[in-house]
Amino acid sequence: MEGIPAQARVYVVCVVLGAVYCVHALPSVTSPWWAVALLAALYAGGERFSGTFHPVLLAGAFLLPPPAAALVAVPGALLAPVDQGPRTIRRIWRAAQLAVTVWAASRVHWALGGRDAVVASDFPYALVPAGAAVLVFCLVLTALDGGILALAERVPPRLAWRGLFGRSLAPIAVHGLAGLMMAVLWRSPYGPVAALLVLLPMCVSWWAFAQYHREQAAHQATIRALVQAVDIKDEYTRGHSERVGQASMMIARELGMDEGRTEVLRFAGILHDVGKLGVPTRLLRKDGPLTPEERRVIELHPEYGHEMVRGISFLGEARAAVLHHHERLDGSGYPYGLMGSQIPESARVVAVADAFDAMTSTRSYRRARPVPAALEELERCAGSQFDPRMVTALVRALGRHGWHPAVTADEESPPRPRLPVSSRPGARR
Repeated sequence: MEGIPAQARVYVVCVVLGAVYCVHALPSVTSPWWAVALLAALYAGGERFSGTFHPVLLAGAFLLPPPAAALVAVPGALLAPVDQGPRTIRRIWRAAQLAVTVWAASRVHWALGGRDAVVASDFPYALVPAGAAVLVFCLVLTALDGGILALAERVPPRLAWRGLFGRSLAPIAVHGLAGLMMAVLWRSPYGPVAALLVLLPMCVSWWAFAQYHREQAAHQATIRALVQAVDIKDEYTRGHSERVGQASMMIARELGMDEGRTEVLRFAGILHDVGKLGVPTRLLRKDGPLTPEERRVIELHPEYGHEMVRGISFLGEARAAVLHHHERLDGSGYPYGLMGSQIPESARVVAVADAFDAMTSTRSYRRARPVPAALEELERCAGSQFDPRMVTALVRALGRHGWHPAVTADEESPPRPRLPVSSRPGARR
């Protein structure tokens, strides 16, 4: 248990002892051991290949005496893959946690006459002990999870349990219904084979859901890697991409866009400057004014960025925002001099978010402006440089939620003189 805080070690040992107590009465329990073995194998297989497989555990709680139900979770938890170390301790903790949780749920279910209700298919009464068991399952599971977060991960106690129960109750309730269906079919004339058929559609849906989450995680990792590369290259804009993504999301929500499109616009804001990877670092970090030639090189970054992301299909309209976020409504922007509605809506959103964060962040060539001054400048340029709808949406969103941007330059360094780079807001952003 090296590296684990002493309090967490004591906590894990106490939960393990609790699990031992839960199964200590097994020798005196009359239970069909083939059913225990079958459910344990099902849970182990599901945990191995599909992730958390609570319906089988809850079916065990509805079908078996508490000590036998607690045993169902142990082999699967001990064999489940673990991403982080110490792996052995994590497996033991998970096995003990689930054994205690299933035992508590099974005790409540049996105490309320749930076993007889399942055997007799007594509906709707069978839902009462099953619902109580699901509630206890969720309470014990989240209580133990919060404890380990507070002691092992050093999460503040006021945050360790916050939201755990609320987030877990709905999915566990759905798993409980599936577990109850399994238990009723198991006790029916059709037997365990019919009960196992309940798992087939659930396994398919879980597999699809897991694939979706893996895909989302890969998307996030791709974006994170690109943004980190930009931040390393241009130290004075570190954090700028995330803030532009946040501001773009605020504008999108204020405009009433759906969550899917809002997320795409967040991606657009985060990736809008990825083309700076193709710009020489000395130009990005130059303290003095840019020459016309140097400015032309920097103004190539939207096209570089579009080339980098155009093959990433999940970005959708975010790719157009990367290419056109420096266009202006009056047609004097770059790279193509588009005007008005020719500029994609996503690019008009990101243009406002980008300019706002550029003005309210300290850069190598000037100090940050106050938020009211930045908003005043955006409103002054609305209609010529920026879309007035996007400016109004940002003003309203900031009025509701406020804005607390991080300073991207090193505040301990001596203040740099404000240099006359350009009269346009955020010209070198």
